[in-house]
Amino acid sequence: MGSDMSGLGLSAPEEAVYRHFLRNPDTSDDEIHTLLGLDRREVDTSVRRLCTLGVLHRTGPGALASADPETAVERLTDLCLRELHRELARVTQARHLVSELRQEQPREAASAPRVERLADVERIRARIDDLAFFAREEILSVEPYVELTPENIAHARPLDQRCLRRGVRIRSVVPGTALGHPPTAGYLRELSSRGAQIRVARTVTERVLVYDRSTALVPVDPDDTARGALLVREEGLVAQLLALFDKIWCDADPLPRLDENGDDRDRPTELEQRVLESMCRVSKDEVGARELGISVRTYRRHVADLMQVLGAAGRPQAALLARERGWI
Repeated sequence: MGSDMSGLGLSAPEEAVYRHFLRNPDTSDDEIHTLLGLDRREVDTSVRRLCTLGVLHRTGPGALASADPETAVERLTDLCLRELHRELARVTQARHLVSELRQEQPREAASAPRVERLADVERIRARIDDLAFFAREEILSVEPYVELTPENIAHARPLDQRCLRRGVRIRSVVPGTALGHPPTAGYLRELSSRGAQIRVARTVTERVLVYDRSTALVPVDPDDTARGALLVREEGLVAQLLALFDKIWCDADPLPRLDENGDDRDRPTELEQRVLESMCRVSKDEVGARELGISVRTYRRHVADLMQVLGAAGRPQAALLARERGWI
């Protein structure tokens, strides 16, 4: 026998009875228990339930036939999904118990700052997974990573997709240099195509994660993530982190879109084109600015903007990426 039907809510005897009538339609149920080696009462109970579920039906006195496999599986699947929906609704509604249970705590515990230190990397990752899994409304993130490994992406993809399927909003800010790493850029665009909002900042030094605007995760030391992280539920601290995120978000730019050829839609302006060409020819900003008749400050601003759009970590890489796109 191949895959069983237990995942659709049928017991082993019920499945055996259904498969029997699938192979032997319009036969009597009098001798099934003998043929299948089951107890007569167990068979009778199975037949009654299968008829109630609609996967067996009587075709005459004592005769039974099975529903078409596609119909049977669809019906059982629908019943399972309804039950799962009811269970999910019941569990979700139980969240209101948090405030009621919190009142049972001693006043000292209830008024203490709700900050937890997570010391090791595995514990931090596990907590991030839990927070993402149970997020209901929104996940905000500012992360300074330059590239994601295939393992990072494989681990994050199912959690991110699950959140987006459930309608959880994802807003994320990443550094422009992340777009210079094809697998990372590809995954960011994949998330964007599924409904996530991704923005790109010129520089990102902060590392912030906020879940449902009520729980935040930040490193103990931004310069040394090995020192652990702080899990924050204290309203005042979370509010400050939300304000920080909003500022970073507003200062960042939308993720550049791609055209049908897979290139960024944003083409350089005529001046930016000349700046790119100058970057490839001269080594000093002062010389390039003088050639273009603009200030050094303006020249450097255009260089920085172009590096961000290209997702380049440095000027040589920017020139290379610009050539690959046919900009120069």
